[in-house]
Amino acid sequence: MFARDGYPTMTLATVVTAGVFYLTYTFLDHWFSYVIYTIFAILWGIVIYFFRDPERTAPSGQNLIISPADGKVVLVKEIEEEVYLKDKATQISIFLSPLNVHVNRNPVSGKLEYLKYHPGKYLMAWDPNASVENERADFGVLHPSGTKFFFKQITGFLARRIVYHIKEGDELVAGERFGMMKFGSRMDIIVPGNVEIHVKEGDRTWAGQSVLGEIK
Repeated sequence: MFARDGYPTMTLATVVTAGVFYLTYTFLDHWFSYVIYTIFAILWGIVIYFFRDPERTAPSGQNLIISPADGKVVLVKEIEEEVYLKDKATQISIFLSPLNVHVNRNPVSGKLEYLKYHPGKYLMAWDPNASVENERADFGVLHPSGTKFFFKQITGFLARRIVYHIKEGDELVAGERFGMMKFGSRMDIIVPGNVEIHVKEGDRTWAGQSVLGEIK
């Protein structure tokens, strides 16, 4: 299964690759043509592979916080969140390499009360300043328990586009797809003090499956 947001890019890659193959076959009768075939076949395969969208089954438990992204936990630290939670909180940052699945899933169920898109820079996704300086989209969700959660899609040096299909007022369901980030990026999940953290720096996560924490 492939991400619907990747259809235009995959179509373009397929058309370009087919065109190159046709022109090479027609006009280049030389051993070097096989090098061209190989290079463009690999590039086409990378594009198709990037937009894969495997099915995932979310763990049961209304109080669980589920990873919104595949990747590696690069940061777990206490912060002062001043936008939505407006309190002390814990930030969990997940770095997505270009080889990870880039489809994003809701980390918790609840009402989307806050959404804001910010244009910005394209610092490396693991840079601590990326959370506030890079292009990003911020989401604030009110969980049925009354607990607030804040999470961010953040572009990286390679990722130049973020996509989301949710809007303020929507009722989110944990584990369901809500968007994607294209070609390497970062995801921040900011949780309040009544959440017990289940991950540490260096851990691998899978969107819609890995448990990041639990409401106490």
